[in-house]
Amino acid sequence: MPDPGPGPVDYAHPPVPVASDQFVQSLARGLAVIRAFDAQHPEMTLSEVAARTSLTRATARRFLHTLVGLGYVRTDGRVFALAPLVLQLGYAYLSGQRLPELAQPILEELSHRQGESTSLAILDGTDIVYLTRIHTRRIMTVGISPGTRFPAHATSMGRVLLAGLGPAELEDYFARADLAPLTPRTLTSREAIEAELARVREAGYAVVDQELEVGLRSVAVPVLGADGRTLAAINVALSARLDGAGQGEDRDAEVARLVPELHAAAASIAEAARAVGAP
Repeated sequence: MPDPGPGPVDYAHPPVPVASDQFVQSLARGLAVIRAFDAQHPEMTLSEVAARTSLTRATARRFLHTLVGLGYVRTDGRVFALAPLVLQLGYAYLSGQRLPELAQPILEELSHRQGESTSLAILDGTDIVYLTRIHTRRIMTVGISPGTRFPAHATSMGRVLLAGLGPAELEDYFARADLAPLTPRTLTSREAIEAELARVREAGYAVVDQELEVGLRSVAVPVLGADGRTLAAINVALSARLDGAGQGEDRDAEVARLVPELHAAAASIAEAARAVGAP
């Protein structure tokens, strides 16, 4: 597959919180060390961890060896990597969410019917976080599973979720977001993204064509709560033709076919959530 661009955003440096007497800096630094590991950095030396977290070598060493002692990180004495126990940190959150459980069979049916991968995601800060992923064939260079994060501005589900924000929430998003290009086609200006979000609100769906990764196209719709607010988003991911031949016709046909199916699935998920009182 062609080069997808500069790759995911560096999540090792989360936004700096406002200082208060309730903020535990050592805990924040320890979590930053865990977050420093990702698909592009599955194994790192002490120096690499220190560089990605902006910690001194001595401080990074203490946190790494503490995490090794707790079982969250493993090491051969030179290189460090996350251990399987770290999955418990994310599972504690995912296990408390009923929406993925309710959405799973509905997305599986949609995926089987369309022969394409489907997903459910929510907005977390400036990123989307996958809660459910139904795979058919792999069309991305980066593997996706529950907990995977991508910048919201470059994804169809992110556009849907951003379109559901109020003016103050959207202003806060743009104040914190890094609108970096992931491919040559990624929208990176606030003006262009806001114009696209207005179109998404009007149409009720979002299409992202090779903005997250070259060769990948996706269509997304919102999952709405009883109050009409956007709870989550679902999408279908497709391969996009790279030769440009008939691309506009292919895209229009795909959108016309998929949007009604996605809306029906989103309505089923929302109805199931209301039936069981899920948040």
